[in-house]
Amino acid sequence: MKLVPLGDRVVLKQLEAEETTKSGIVLPGQNKEKPQQAEVVAVGPGGVVDGKEVKMEVKVGDKVIFSKYSGTNVTLDNDEELIVVKQNDILAIIE
Repeated sequence: MKLVPLGDRVVLKQLEAEETTKSGIVLPGQNKEKPQQAEVVAVGPGGVVDGKEVKMEVKVGDKVIFSKYSGTNVTLDNDEELIVVKQNDILAIIE
């Protein structure tokens, strides 16, 4: 199954939290909250949404930071977990 977002929606795949530091120190299990970083998997066409012209600012492959409690979690047939958010729930693009 493939998700095709409509309007100003964006499909994100949440990035896994790193459990070791850059210097190789393994972090204990207390830091289990998922990061608010994700990779853009699919982008809607934009266009006119709620009477306003919406230009899509993100593209497939971008790494982004999104609002903590935004979006809808979706699990596909292959157990892949994705999040569908509106573009204005994306706070920043990581370069």
